[in-house]
Amino acid sequence: MDINTKKEEFSYAYVYAVASAAGCICQRTTTPLDKLGVDLIITGIAASGLPNFPILYLQVKCTSRDILNENSLRYPLNIKNYEELSTSNAYPPRIIIVVIVPDQVNDWLQQTEAELCLKRCAYWISLEGAAPTDNKETVTISIPRTNIFSAETLTTIMQRIATGRQL
Repeated sequence: MDINTKKEEFSYAYVYAVASAAGCICQRTTTPLDKLGVDLIITGIAASGLPNFPILYLQVKCTSRDILNENSLRYPLNIKNYEELSTSNAYPPRIIIVVIVPDQVNDWLQQTEAELCLKRCAYWISLEGAAPTDNKETVTISIPRTNIFSAETLTTIMQRIATGRQL
C-alpha cells in the first residue's frame, strides 16, 4: 500500500474512533459522493439526547508535513475542495478535518495491553460562506489549533446541527 493510501485509511480510522466515542455512526461514502468532496458521513443518534438525527459531511485530509505554527495550522487545499466546502447553506453541513501524523508510519500508533494511542492530532473547520478566491490551483486554509476534533467537539457539532445552529 502506498503512503498516501495509508494516510487516507489512517485518517478515516481516526475519525471513526472519535465518532464511536461520541456515540455517532460514521460511514464511508460511495464514489459519487466522494467525487463531490464527501469522504465520510457522520450521523448522530437520538438516544444521545439529540432531538433528531443530525447528519454531517466530512472531507478528510492527512499530512505529515510541518504545517503547525503557534496558533493554527495552514493547509493547502485544492480549489475544487475549497469551493465544495465553502458553499453557503449546504445541507448536510460540511467540514474539513486535517489529521496530522508523524513522518514515519511506525510512529503513527502505539499499542499496549492498556491502550491504543493514535498519533498525532486532527483539527476541523467549517468553511461555509468563505470568501471566493481567484487562486487557480490551491488556497491555504487556516485552522485554529483550538479546533481539535474530539468526541466532545463532535457532540457539540451534532447538537448545533440538530438545533439548526451554524457550526
